[in-house]
Amino acid sequence: MSGPFGMMEKARQILVEAGLHGLGHLHFQDPQHAPHLANGEKAARLILIGPIGGSLWPAFSAWRDRQSDGGGDNPLDTWSRRVMEGVASMVGATAYFPFDEPYHPFQNWAMQAEGLATSPLGLLIHPRFGLWHSYRAALGFSDQSAIGAWHLLNPSAERSRADICGSCVDKPCLTACPVGAVHLDHFDVTTCRMHLATLAPGQGCMGEGCLARNACPIGEAYRPPAEQLRFHMAALSLPPRGHITPQSEG
Repeated sequence: MSGPFGMMEKARQILVEAGLHGLGHLHFQDPQHAPHLANGEKAARLILIGPIGGSLWPAFSAWRDRQSDGGGDNPLDTWSRRVMEGVASMVGATAYFPFDEPYHPFQNWAMQAEGLATSPLGLLIHPRFGLWHSYRAALGFSDQSAIGAWHLLNPSAERSRADICGSCVDKPCLTACPVGAVHLDHFDVTTCRMHLATLAPGQGCMGEGCLARNACPIGEAYRPPAEQLRFHMAALSLPPRGHITPQSEG
């Protein structure tokens, strides 16, 4: 297969092999709220791309093992950029990333695209995947360029309307945190980070992933492998041990 359809198929295969999924799509009714495409025009449509559970871990781990420097200081961001910029070029899109400044409103995009609500941990909760999904990039399209990519990337049309956390009776996330950083109406980031900075590598949340997040009963089957959870926790920028004060949080 050659031509545009061949490029689309190649892009689809790259996403499959990378363990990345189309997680939702958004049509900007008001161009004022849309990001700019590489050609300076405003995007008409957006597809959110990311992993579900541990879906990206095999491809990312294999790539990192091949790098002489392990992928550098921010290996997951570097890998995500390499994969998604290549895909964007193939399908005539512009790639946006949640780690680039000025930061794009990925959470707002996801809430509009998928109808998701925020959990007490500050993470968006999905009716099927729970807290085990995330966004590594978004692809912005003009209306014309979106036509060929839409069904190929197969973004989910599923929208959540359920009050998932409100209907949860036991709310184990509120009691699982060892320092009580999780509340119904907010997540105490400072208390969480100060606690994490006191832990030795592999201890508590640093070894098993956030205990409050692990306690959520929604999407348990999609919980990533322990190795991936440790990787994400180790990547956090925490105040130095022995220098932990509220001021150190910025």
